[in-house]
Amino acid sequence: MMTNTGNHLTQGQFSFLPALTDQQISAQIKYALNHNWAIGIEYTDDPHPRNTYWEMFGNPMFDLKDPAGILLEINNCRKTFPNHYIRVTAFDSTRGVESLKMSYIVNRPKSEPGFGVVRQEREGRNISYTIHSYATDKSEGERY
Repeated sequence: MMTNTGNHLTQGQFSFLPALTDQQISAQIKYALNHNWAIGIEYTDDPHPRNTYWEMFGNPMFDLKDPAGILLEINNCRKTFPNHYIRVTAFDSTRGVESLKMSYIVNRPKSEPGFGVVRQEREGRNISYTIHSYATDKSEGERY
């Protein structure tokens, strides 16, 4: 049974595992590069599950073939945005479209406020629910 004992954001691969070490991240990057996937680094301070458009840190690395160079860019992103979520994505462009093959979080804020479920009552006894990110209670740039 998988449990989320640390109450961490669970998006992407490896989300129920402890944080990946740099060595484990390098191994995943090497796997992606062996499949000729392009690597991208993204960050956000709004981790809502429907926020699929995170900010890019630099350009996607189509030509980089060395995991150490990509890990260097990840560490630069960590230094620039230490209190943001940072994820690594790998894209396969062999069919002419960039389709996501891999995505995992490599950095988290020290404190993750989490999410709440908001109940909405509508006409005719209809009830709907939505997810509210507690991180967005503060304005952008002040969240972490």
